[in-house]
Amino acid sequence: MTRIAILDHDRCQPKKCNYTCIEYCPGVRMEEDTIVIDERTKKPLISEELCSGCGICTKRCPFNAVNIINLPEALEEPIHRYGQNMFELFGLPNISEGSVVGMLGPNGIGKSTIIRILSGELQANLGRYDEKVSWDEIINYFKGSQLQGYFKKLSSGDLKVVHKPQMVDMLPKYVKGEVQNLLNQVDERGQLDAVMDTLDIKPILNREISKLSGGELQRVAIAAAVLKDADFYYFDEPTSWLDVRQRLNAVKVIRDLADEGKSVMVIEHDLAALDAISDYVHVLFGKAGAYGVVSQMRGVRVGINAYINGFLREENVRFRKQPIVFEVRPPTPEGEGEVLADYSALKKSYKGFKLDTEEGEVYYNEIVTAFGPNGIGKTTFAKMLADVVKPDEGKIKKKVSIAYKPQYIESDFEGTVQDFLYTHAPTYGSNIFKTEIMRPFSIEEIIDKNVKDLSGGEMQRLAVATTLSQQADVYLFDEPTAFLDVEQRLVASRAIRKIIENRHAAGIIIDHDIVFIDYVSDRAMVFHGQPGVEGHATSPTELRTSMNRFLSDVGITFRRDKETKRPRVNKYDSFLDRKQKEMGEYYYLKEE
Repeated sequence: MTRIAILDHDRCQPKKCNYTCIEYCPGVRMEEDTIVIDERTKKPLISEELCSGCGICTKRCPFNAVNIINLPEALEEPIHRYGQNMFELFGLPNISEGSVVGMLGPNGIGKSTIIRILSGELQANLGRYDEKVSWDEIINYFKGSQLQGYFKKLSSGDLKVVHKPQMVDMLPKYVKGEVQNLLNQVDERGQLDAVMDTLDIKPILNREISKLSGGELQRVAIAAAVLKDADFYYFDEPTSWLDVRQRLNAVKVIRDLADEGKSVMVIEHDLAALDAISDYVHVLFGKAGAYGVVSQMRGVRVGINAYINGFLREENVRFRKQPIVFEVRPPTPEGEGEVLADYSALKKSYKGFKLDTEEGEVYYNEIVTAFGPNGIGKTTFAKMLADVVKPDEGKIKKKVSIAYKPQYIESDFEGTVQDFLYTHAPTYGSNIFKTEIMRPFSIEEIIDKNVKDLSGGEMQRLAVATTLSQQADVYLFDEPTAFLDVEQRLVASRAIRKIIENRHAAGIIIDHDIVFIDYVSDRAMVFHGQPGVEGHATSPTELRTSMNRFLSDVGITFRRDKETKRPRVNKYDSFLDRKQKEMGEYYYLKEE
């Protein structure tokens, strides 16, 4: 085993513990420099060469800031390390000309680091973080592989690379002016009109970039990337902020690049989108924030199924104890549930937009999902249910208590996550909170972080956990999967269902991830209409009926994977796609 020591600098608070790790380290007691104090940061530095792996420092640290990890012997030399006791990356994915290669793995496992290295934004140091590694050394390291030629061209400037970053909400800080001016400037392939049509950008052409929503920024960022003429294209989470139709349109313009012979790499957490967009995938495993390992390349179906099963057969690596199980639940019989809450037909109008909904009922112990395009009124509906806004017509017939997680999470809270939970989570500290909420959402990992310093995914986990900690009849979540990785999404769905059933309550969830919706739903409601102008919502009905209606509007069909039962998008105009459309079975065939 090779041993690495990881120190979480956010958690480490030596002023409060007076270097407990040093005090209890057996190596230090034997007068070895196993742990010393960094004169610059005043934080501990752990020598991986001298560390015996006893684990005493990890157990004694009051802030859980120290992690000693034994790595598998089979790992080769690292590609990059950020510093002593910091994240380490092993391996890089393959480059495949004329194909889309996907990367699948949890947050914090090194996917964005890989794209930064391959795009030339970060120069790999081959694990030698304390020295400058030359391009010649990097090129020689990959001798005999396709990456040797890649880095040779990249280092000499003979390779043009385009990188669509993850955080598109930062775009207005760096790009000013109208959308049209930006896209005109970057259109090197002469595809402006076609890309704008596919991504539905024409309605916002004259808008200032600073005035765009998250979904609009994402579509503009994708358009700007695909319009440039490059050799390699890298897309970091291209479907976040987008609705289902927009996700599939993004898939189309990115796939068109590969069809033209370009090389494309994508990081994506929506399994349906990843399946539709990729030809091959690399699964990444390891320990988030500590180390990441890139597996060998697999066909997209085989790779996603290996991730779901938690086992990489060729590498003989099990990275999850249990596989993720997709259950094909029987339909919920209409009208046979015990009604927990109901509402009459609701109407709400704003300047330039109006929403009306059919009357509906919510049963005990069920989860109702709501889906449809962006700007169609889903959030307005949620706010009416949560009594944040009043409907112009109609009412919630039976008053029930509602715990509500809004779509956009903003917090100017001063203090740590623990302080936030003491203030906002009524059941924090109880055994039930620890087992049913804290553990599934990995809140312990961020407990000492300041709320203002949380990433999007960490903030989402905190918001969902805080909502579930409340005692309520109905738990209402607006886009709870945003910024979460695949596993976090499915863990969240299990946690939500368990709590709802244990409390004899109900859940209403608005989301765009078809795999998550399929995994968590009992019944569903469909929003349709003209985005930004008018929206109409059906009453909650059996999931299959709702999905068929929604997918027929979008024009796509799904099938179930024979091995894992997860939903998969059928290739447009394939035999199965045409067959299901003729039968009116857009969701999946009944025999599946």
